[in-house]
Amino acid sequence: MGLGSAATKGRVPFAGDDATAGSENELQTAVIGTRDAVDLPQAIERSNYFADLRRRVAAGDMSRSLVTDVERFLTENRERVWENSWVRFRRAALSPSADALLRRDLLADKRDPASGPRSDAERFAFEEGGESWVRVPVSYLLRVALADAVEGAPAALAATGARLLDHFISDNTSPETTSFHVVGTDEDGRGLGRAVAREAALRFLLTQALVAYANGRFGLIESGQRVVVYPAANVPGRIRALNGCISDAFYRELFMSPCLAGWDRGEDKQRYMHLCHQVLSRSQLNAVLKLREAGVIANNVVVLPNPSNASLANNGVHLSLGSRRLTALRAAGGAFGAREEKYVGDLVIKIVEHFLPLFVGAYSAAPYRLAFEDFHPERALGFMTHQLDYTHVRMLWRRWRKKANLRVFGRPITPFGPVWLDRAVRLGFGLRGDFVPDWRLTDYFAWVMSTERGPALDGTLGNVERLKADLGALGVFDPAMSIYLAYRLREFSQMGFCGFEGRHYSLFHGLDEDFGRAADLQCLVTALAWRYVMEGKVRHADIPDRPEIESERRQVFFGAAIGVPTFFVSRETKNRFLGRILALAERARASRRYPGSVRVHNLEYRRALLHMIRRDAPDLIESMGLQETVRDLEDRLDDPKGRSAAGKLTGVILGELGARDPMAVPAGEFNAAADRAFRTTLREAHLREGVLALADVARKLDSETIAQLGEGAVALAARSGALLLDEHADADALRRLILICLAAVEAECRRHGRPKDEPNEEALAHDASICRAEPARGPRRAAL
Repeated sequence: MGLGSAATKGRVPFAGDDATAGSENELQTAVIGTRDAVDLPQAIERSNYFADLRRRVAAGDMSRSLVTDVERFLTENRERVWENSWVRFRRAALSPSADALLRRDLLADKRDPASGPRSDAERFAFEEGGESWVRVPVSYLLRVALADAVEGAPAALAATGARLLDHFISDNTSPETTSFHVVGTDEDGRGLGRAVAREAALRFLLTQALVAYANGRFGLIESGQRVVVYPAANVPGRIRALNGCISDAFYRELFMSPCLAGWDRGEDKQRYMHLCHQVLSRSQLNAVLKLREAGVIANNVVVLPNPSNASLANNGVHLSLGSRRLTALRAAGGAFGAREEKYVGDLVIKIVEHFLPLFVGAYSAAPYRLAFEDFHPERALGFMTHQLDYTHVRMLWRRWRKKANLRVFGRPITPFGPVWLDRAVRLGFGLRGDFVPDWRLTDYFAWVMSTERGPALDGTLGNVERLKADLGALGVFDPAMSIYLAYRLREFSQMGFCGFEGRHYSLFHGLDEDFGRAADLQCLVTALAWRYVMEGKVRHADIPDRPEIESERRQVFFGAAIGVPTFFVSRETKNRFLGRILALAERARASRRYPGSVRVHNLEYRRALLHMIRRDAPDLIESMGLQETVRDLEDRLDDPKGRSAAGKLTGVILGELGARDPMAVPAGEFNAAADRAFRTTLREAHLREGVLALADVARKLDSETIAQLGEGAVALAARSGALLLDEHADADALRRLILICLAAVEAECRRHGRPKDEPNEEALAHDASICRAEPARGPRRAAL
């Protein structure tokens, strides 16, 4: 293309102090309480849907099992944990400013006070016992809790609290928190990672403080509702079970976010999210037909997936990187324009995709057990036929079944369909199923695959729109939806900065040790990809834009998520960049089963990537201070059980069970223990990281801020973990802790570049890895 070095004057974008970062973290919620006190079971029992279901069963029009399954969900809950439930409390508990915020958020158009309330406003406010009550999702509870807590606070802290309101949002089911400020290279020179992790830890701590404050201040615990917000990636088992016995429309009514915050016209965004759910549910059914075409389903006997797909309820982390240098070039309006940004950006994405298997399991994971009964291909493979070529789907499915040892008398076997029969086969032949390191990446629609005439990454303007039109015609996608890519371009014209977003992260065991290291590595491989382009070592022709070529490189990613040990690549692959990687991989040999293909070990492929990084980027590693990060990556590859995120998270779950091997535990018990361990042990571990970060910042606050916070503020920051774990903590102490958190956030904002008197992030647009308002959709600020 001829830009590269000329445009950037030889300096590699994203290297050194050029990179900035911001993240979006999706969190799981639960309300703990009895069936009579918590909103979710009450909403189900009082719904027209459940009443109609009972009526039709009584009339003999439907199977009794449909009502029985729902009743089982309501009655069989020994732990009294109701994931994704909303909460209800007296409106009188809200402060005047919090109540005013609620009134504004219930407007049909927040920019127009005369627009009147939303058409569904009665869902959120009702009368009971002669009192006004509020009913909202937990994602919105965080927002009103913050507004309530800052009422009457010192002006500077109140202003910070107001600025952070739009960083607590939700568009699917779970709460999403977005970076409170953009971060750059940390002062100790370790790279972005420590700064990214520190910001995320402080944000998590503030989230916990808001939850604890709301539990007491709004009378939730008093009324039998204790809210918990915690890190977890997979859809909770009970939610998945409920989804299997209700309609898709009722699922959306119960769990899809009403989008009260973050968008001026919340109902428009809600309709968009309902469209996403409808399309994914339809797409899942479409995938069954493609499995038949691919030969994975050999006959017409299938277990149809539920018309409602719950995968949108999974939770991940999105990390965006921005380049100061590229953003300045785009803003200057010179030779590096939209066309050049797209051309190089798409090529960088194609290169980085080859490196993504390094992250899977090593830095983030979502451990999950599948029983034999779960191995219906139409369920286990989910959206895979929309993401991989048929050849690679068949290869992956065969390797997965072999890994799970699904054989009887030497012959492969999969479930038959009737639950009683599959259970009998499992018990009779000792079929234990499988353990998957990252089920979220397997269960979710992570990538769309290009069509023959609609390449997603060929570097031409408008290619994404053309691809979406093709996929819409095939019934796979809807042109109104945002494109699904695990690594995608953040274009200046849309976001206000030039950069990339990584959407491949599931759950971190530790924020600093896993998230921070992952951020460093993402920055390094992005800079290396840019160098390859700048030096002309990789061109678009080296990675052809063909569906089968995309599938060939992406199969490694999904194989790593499932944990299959090997994959196959055509000996005559047209992907020259992949060929360079494979030339460094040990133990590769010609395949006996697939003539013309090479069998490659997934671990050796990842070691080859590490070798390539060390060989081609020693100066980048040194200038970015990432020597320890690279050594740490090698340790994770060599000792996955002890050093990788998958190994450590699995250890947390096994510790909950008192077991040593996930395969020694029934699938249902393991997955229930995972939900429980992340709600308790992992939440407390992340909380401790937040406390350490807050204590460190609090010690460095200026005297003026300390005076505003009052005597003992630093000491309170240091012991905030114990305060937040106390279910009956004093509301005044919690409010004071929230103000300390706000002071710390403001101090960190200034440290990373925003002047003390700068009221918002607009001045940092050229640095931001956090997007600003999208005018057409309303202000989804800080969406990553």
